[in-house]
Amino acid sequence: MIETLGHFITGIADTLCGYPLFFTLIGGGVFLFFYSGMLSLRRLPHALSAIRSKQAAGEGEISSAQALVSVVAATVGMGNIAGVAIALVMGGPGAIFWMWVSALVGMSTKYHEGVLAIKYRSFDENGHPYGGPMHIIRNGLSPRWRHLASFFAVAGMFGTLCIMNANQLTEAAVSTIDSFARIENPLTVRFFIGLSIAAVVTLVIIGGVKRIASVASVVVPFMVGAYFLMVSYIIVTHIDGLYGVFYSIFSEAFSLKAGWGALAGVAIIGARRAALVNDAGVGTASIMHGTSACREPVREGLVAMLGPAIDSGFVCTLTALAILLCVDLTSVEGVKGLSVALDAFDSAIPGGRYMLMVIVACFAMSSMFSYSFYGRRCAHYLFGQTGERVYVWFFIATLVVFAVISLDVAVGLCDMFYAFMAFPTMLALILLRSRVKEESRRYFSGNPSPDAPAAGKPGKAVA
Repeated sequence: MIETLGHFITGIADTLCGYPLFFTLIGGGVFLFFYSGMLSLRRLPHALSAIRSKQAAGEGEISSAQALVSVVAATVGMGNIAGVAIALVMGGPGAIFWMWVSALVGMSTKYHEGVLAIKYRSFDENGHPYGGPMHIIRNGLSPRWRHLASFFAVAGMFGTLCIMNANQLTEAAVSTIDSFARIENPLTVRFFIGLSIAAVVTLVIIGGVKRIASVASVVVPFMVGAYFLMVSYIIVTHIDGLYGVFYSIFSEAFSLKAGWGALAGVAIIGARRAALVNDAGVGTASIMHGTSACREPVREGLVAMLGPAIDSGFVCTLTALAILLCVDLTSVEGVKGLSVALDAFDSAIPGGRYMLMVIVACFAMSSMFSYSFYGRRCAHYLFGQTGERVYVWFFIATLVVFAVISLDVAVGLCDMFYAFMAFPTMLALILLRSRVKEESRRYFSGNPSPDAPAAGKPGKAVA
């Protein structure tokens, strides 16, 4: 019964996350990229300046920089290690090239998300902001689109459950424990590891977005910096193979040895894994950016577009280089994720497996903190404050469940709900693209946005 259900879930995920998701995220992102006049490239210096500059006070709970760090805390997670490993195992080195393409177009998509997150966010009676695709759709589009906002919120409650993170962190912990002492009952061990994960996550997320942002501000710089140093060591000690790695990435990205179908398959695998990495077009980032105290939509969009450059562009490349330099992918059997990365680091660095485990724990836990906030805001949109409180405990309980299920089912569930989130989000971004262009033209001509609510004057009320 469970096996049949697993095949059913993975079948739906494979269908939705094939050509439909590829053309939605990559095709839609390319369209927004050129429609905006390649703004994400032209205005990159402005984005770097915006993240450093002091913002004007406004209604919000966190700063733009904290919103970005919290989003990166969610995206720089298991997808950057286990997700990249899965992409390499399934699609070969060429899949990484398509992850880079996704990062480039994802910057444009994230820019549109950031602009609309501020422009169309809602406020409750106490002036607390609520953002995300559900509010963008409800406040920016006509009432006939309201059902789409609810559809996203339902998908968001389940899509932001930390399926991959809980599963792969548990896998890594079991593998590490097993290297010291033979595990007789792995299912029981996975269950208790899941309980431990749930306990740590609970301590952070019950403090709300401010505690999540403050923890992320400490954890994210540490984990990215430490990971960079580890991969730098691998590159230096395997420098002779670096040229071959980059050659394989570019050559296999466009290889026609197995035909056009194989080429399309590699591109889809890269884009599919990238959806789990940078979340561009999925809509989750706009939930966090909608809580920012920034009153200027374009400024928030500029900050938001740095996310894909950090996670898909930088951190994923580090993982890919480490694995391609140290692992023979042709010898890997089945769909494997984190175990491939652990083997790579263990073979290149003395004690590398255990050092990576510390980084992995930071990656996975930080993702869980931010994702819990995304899901609870979706629950709040549908069921109000009471529903949000219930969802928090539901989220915590699922961490234990996902710690013990198999990887293929976990990946299938995660991909399926991500697709359900991406379709309404990308549709809303494309329908509202002209509003983003108007805001951009106004901002870069030196005029403030007339729609930005002043401090102390909340905008549209939360339903």
